[in-house]
Amino acid sequence: MFQKIKFNFSFSKMKLGILLSIIFMTSACNNANKLSSGIDLNNLDTTAIPGTDFYQYACGGWMKNNPLTGEYSRFGSFDKLAENNRKQLRELIEEIAAKPADKGTVEQKIGDLYNLAMDSVKLNSDGIKPVESQLKSIATIKSTQELTKLLPELLQSSVDAYFTVYVDADPMNSNSYLVQTYQSGISLGEREYYLDNDAQTSNIRNKYKEHVVKMFQLFGFTEAVAKQNMESVLKIETRLAKAAYDQVKLRDPHANYNKMSIADLQKLVPSIQWNDYFKALGVAQIKDISVSQKESLIEAGNIIATEPLAAQIAYLQWKVIDGAAGYLSDEISAQNFDFYGKTLSGKTEQSPRWKRAVSNVDGVLGEAVGQMYVKKYFPAEAKERMLKLVHNLQESLGQRINALEWMGDSTKIKANEKLNTFHVKIGYPDKWRDYSNLEISKDSYYANIQRANRFESAYMFAKAARKQVDKDEWLMTPQTVNAYYNPSTNEICFPAGILQYPFFDMNADDAFNYGAIGVVIGHEMTHGFDDQGCQFDKDGNLKNWWTEDDKKKFDLRAKVMADFFDAIEVAPGVKANGKFTLGENIADHGGLQVSYQAFKNATKNAALPTIDGLTPEQRFFLSYSNVWAGNIRPEEILVLTKSDPHSLGKWRVNGALPHIQAWYDAFGIKATDPMYLKPENRVSIW
Repeated sequence: MFQKIKFNFSFSKMKLGILLSIIFMTSACNNANKLSSGIDLNNLDTTAIPGTDFYQYACGGWMKNNPLTGEYSRFGSFDKLAENNRKQLRELIEEIAAKPADKGTVEQKIGDLYNLAMDSVKLNSDGIKPVESQLKSIATIKSTQELTKLLPELLQSSVDAYFTVYVDADPMNSNSYLVQTYQSGISLGEREYYLDNDAQTSNIRNKYKEHVVKMFQLFGFTEAVAKQNMESVLKIETRLAKAAYDQVKLRDPHANYNKMSIADLQKLVPSIQWNDYFKALGVAQIKDISVSQKESLIEAGNIIATEPLAAQIAYLQWKVIDGAAGYLSDEISAQNFDFYGKTLSGKTEQSPRWKRAVSNVDGVLGEAVGQMYVKKYFPAEAKERMLKLVHNLQESLGQRINALEWMGDSTKIKANEKLNTFHVKIGYPDKWRDYSNLEISKDSYYANIQRANRFESAYMFAKAARKQVDKDEWLMTPQTVNAYYNPSTNEICFPAGILQYPFFDMNADDAFNYGAIGVVIGHEMTHGFDDQGCQFDKDGNLKNWWTEDDKKKFDLRAKVMADFFDAIEVAPGVKANGKFTLGENIADHGGLQVSYQAFKNATKNAALPTIDGLTPEQRFFLSYSNVWAGNIRPEEILVLTKSDPHSLGKWRVNGALPHIQAWYDAFGIKATDPMYLKPENRVSIW
């Protein structure tokens, strides 16, 4: 699927998907002298030289004062805020869970699901019983036809075997929904884990093999069968990995759009009876589909047609086991964490049960929890004040577009049209999800997760029958500490969860707030004009709106950014992927430029004072940098370099700021400083 581009983290395993009251000062105020700088001086490391390592200078104190604990592979400002929000969610949920509630109410569903997640005695007593029926059903498969008939049921239960199918806006016709396929089915997430042969990747692959064997044994298989099953899993997943698009190719919207009839799909992948498949999903009326990664789906079909049935049974059972592990006994959950948490990410201890329980309740009943959350923590008037700030950033971006020397007038007109038609979402949705058809019972934790998965699947596939895309739908819950841009709806979204410190401080002046939340807003706006977003028009359609000459100029400027990040060594012998992270890096760059100009516009008639020895301009860049303060384990650096389209926090500072002239001016950066870039080597796009 086309990425819904987020400010912070990436969505995991094909799932798209927290607050204090705020008042945003959108212009310099007469009482500016009464406002604080917003900068916590304890976050700084004044022994560091800004022109040598600005990240260490701006964030060194924060990193020292917030060391990694065992449950984190990475802990930064985002995580610290999310932790605070999770505590607030815990209070809400536990208050509900402690009281009896009528069957079928939201309160009953939240309370029962949370209590089941917390009931270790029942989880351990149930053991593998909640999964046995699924595993037996797979074990009884006698033919390829029976196997393919089972695939829709598994998909509805969120078992991502071979490939996945979803419904989203048609990239070429954004007002209409389109059924689409997407590459999937590999448990390690990234194809490189199966294909690369460096020492670190090979070690992870070997540990994965051990993990698969141990998990099969925990589910009652003998050691010999478990080893045989592991070999089958690895063979099938490696075949899928070889056919999968890499992260760079996945960013090409045109390469990932292959619309065809169901009849043509049947010819392309004959091993599956597609009419029956879609009927089982409840979308039998469809005529067209987009095969997003054609080669991957063809290979999935070939695997189904050629691999021994016993091997495919083992693979499907593994996909069920892998997906269920986090909802079963402590022994199974611990083994799952041992690989995915310890080996893959470098964590040393599992998160407390209450955190996992809160997160899962939030995942299942997100908008129901969110409705209660914003009622208690987020005032409605904050939405209006954020809208005013967004307007200021839009105005600034429009000014910058109109001033571009490299872009022609006709393209500028189209760019401004897109900018002026942004659909802005602030805080929380106007209409909340209806969870009345979701059944939560006291049978087992995993059974409820399965029903929740099927509920979400039915909700998504029902879209296929709709006449028009619902552009008011939210892709994040209000309590999420993040933000996103969606190219198919040309929307920018800022959930309530991110609208608090260190992104916003109601007691701080414009220098701080424009440097933090202002850059977040500018970042999401710029996504509409990054290497991916610029291929979608104002209506969200995959359609060229550039002159040929202007697009060439844009691509050349973007290449400067990609090449710059390609040269960064994130770990010994490991380079960043500048093409993979290009969209996010362009958005960081644009966000900084746009918000800084908006900040200067807002304060031009009432200059802000120097506070704590820091000029307003210095505070702007420090507040931006503090957003990315964090510590990270070496293992997680490698994981994120393979999987995350965002640059690492350090490089969202040290990689972004050397391209901004205002940063040089603010801190007196000289040509002799290590971070200095010659003007001709700097990125200049938006």
